[in-house]
Amino acid sequence: MRWDAQETAHADLNALSGLDLVEGLSEVTHKVRTPGFADLVYHEVLARSALNRVPEASSEFPGAYTINPYRGCSHACTYCFARGSHRYLDFDTGHDFDTQIVVKTNIVERLHHELRTSHVGRVPFVMLGSNTDPYQRCEGRYELMPGIYRELAQAGIGFSVLTKGTLIRRDLPLLAELATQVPVSVSMSIPIVDDQLRQQFEPGTPSAQARLRTVSRARDLGLDVGVFLMPILPLLTDSRSCLMHTLQTVGEAGAHHVLYQVLHLRPHVRPWFMRWLREYHPGLVDRYVELYPKGDRATSEYRRSLAGLIKPLISLYRLDGSQRGVQTAPAPRAPRLQRQRAAKTHSRSSQATEASAVPTLF
Repeated sequence: MRWDAQETAHADLNALSGLDLVEGLSEVTHKVRTPGFADLVYHEVLARSALNRVPEASSEFPGAYTINPYRGCSHACTYCFARGSHRYLDFDTGHDFDTQIVVKTNIVERLHHELRTSHVGRVPFVMLGSNTDPYQRCEGRYELMPGIYRELAQAGIGFSVLTKGTLIRRDLPLLAELATQVPVSVSMSIPIVDDQLRQQFEPGTPSAQARLRTVSRARDLGLDVGVFLMPILPLLTDSRSCLMHTLQTVGEAGAHHVLYQVLHLRPHVRPWFMRWLREYHPGLVDRYVELYPKGDRATSEYRRSLAGLIKPLISLYRLDGSQRGVQTAPAPRAPRLQRQRAAKTHSRSSQATEASAVPTLF
């Protein structure tokens, strides 16, 4: 593994950010196996930095930053775009991404330092959950998110958080309190309402019903909470009846707005996703090959057809964000279906970093 030799007497100047020498410690990494979480290994590391600048060409928020307390994700979503980042840790982008989780145990302390030194006055907005989920199951053990929120609020910095994890309910009262001090945006990702289908494609996530109850709880506390239908799975969750049912359910839960995006099949995701598709829905494999002839984006014809179907439904169910509640951070706009060639190239090159393209989440 890339960090095996990293002790206080050894500093690798080419090491991945967050895995280099930290003085005064006997070891930089520590492996933890938690009873009850089969196959999961947590690699505790000391991060060199907490804030990651989002590349200008791939961001809807010029000058924005991200914070990613974890790498890898036990939610194990088959389509997750962030799988590619695990290659740079000598892990594979399949099973390892789901089970070998990197935990930046000192991220709150690093954030405190950065906000008062090198980044003071330079951070207009921070996005949490743009790479891997900050509320995957290990957050219950490490409890990093409350400290991150408090540091940002004390510095007067607005932030957004996106998650599939219902563990965020623990922190909703804190978020409601901080929303009176700085702009705060909360979003829940619920791409699949059918629980049987969810278990196939998102085996480590809470049920959609549990996430919907979390949306309701957030609204009860006065937060405007959005729902991300990302990704919409062609031929599985894109029918008019399915979309109507999903949007109606989301609206009844109290969501303020909905953003959508069709599935991306990036090169490091496609092999794993197609393997699962062959196992659970073999009859759709040929259709997916036709819809994704270049491997990454669905055909323009399909994307136009989906937009023509879902946009009127979002308006019909009043999930376009037109009704405002408490002060919130600006929710990420739905990704443009057509990007300039230069921006697309820049976005792909940035996948090796944790400052991933936002809000292209899958």
